[in-house]
Amino acid sequence: MPADFSQTKRKLDEAASNIEQELKGVIRHLNDHVVPKVRTEGTQALRSVAEELGKLADRLDDSRKSASPRK
Repeated sequence: MPADFSQTKRKLDEAASNIEQELKGVIRHLNDHVVPKVRTEGTQALRSVAEELGKLADRLDDSRKSASPRK
């Protein structure tokens, strides 16, 4: 029975080591490829949203100026 426990422990240790290596690879991939792309595309999206908000603000100002005050 101790041999079975030893073999099971060894297999679990190997599996844990393999999982750890795979996770390191995933983290490396995320840091090298995903994060830079998200930052770039996120920046572009924010600039686009800011531009559209500016246009909306201009339209709101124009509509307020063109509305005549009512008494």
